[in-house]
Amino acid sequence: MASPLWTQIGKKEKNQDERIKDAIKNVNIFRNLTDKEISEVKNAVYNRTYKKGDYIFKQGHPGNGMYIILTGTIQIIQEKFIGDEKKEEVLATLREGDFLGELSLLDEAPRSASALCTEITEAMGFFRGDLMDVVNRKPVLGSKIILNIARVLGERLRTTNQMLSELQDKEKEKNHEHE
Repeated sequence: MASPLWTQIGKKEKNQDERIKDAIKNVNIFRNLTDKEISEVKNAVYNRTYKKGDYIFKQGHPGNGMYIILTGTIQIIQEKFIGDEKKEEVLATLREGDFLGELSLLDEAPRSASALCTEITEAMGFFRGDLMDVVNRKPVLGSKIILNIARVLGERLRTTNQMLSELQDKEKEKNHEHE
């Protein structure tokens, strides 16, 4: 007869394992991966817990990886200087299931914004070195992930282009009204 204590410990670990796999499956850059490939990715991620007020990364620092939010809330904040005055603008608020920082899987450019935890937050990190390791060990899996990153970035670029076009149209209308 198994000890109830050990039975509960096994269930808790399985639940955490399933929770991590589910979170990975729900991120666009891991779309269309097999269960075996999801397990490969799961073995390459790192769980971290952040306190309210912790920065996951800061604007201007080199990018090194992406994060998937398991629990909690993160604000994406961009710092701007107007004259000598520093202003902070909240660009987005991200919650459970959202991901951030994926561009840094492809390059080491400085972060364009900061990620600030507004409550206790649990997130999984997937870093460039881990992606390169996957690419070297499992080239088909690595290629799938990189193509998915390109798709996500393409979607975001199209959305940004549309927003820019709409802003330019509004600006033209405003200028015509003043003529």
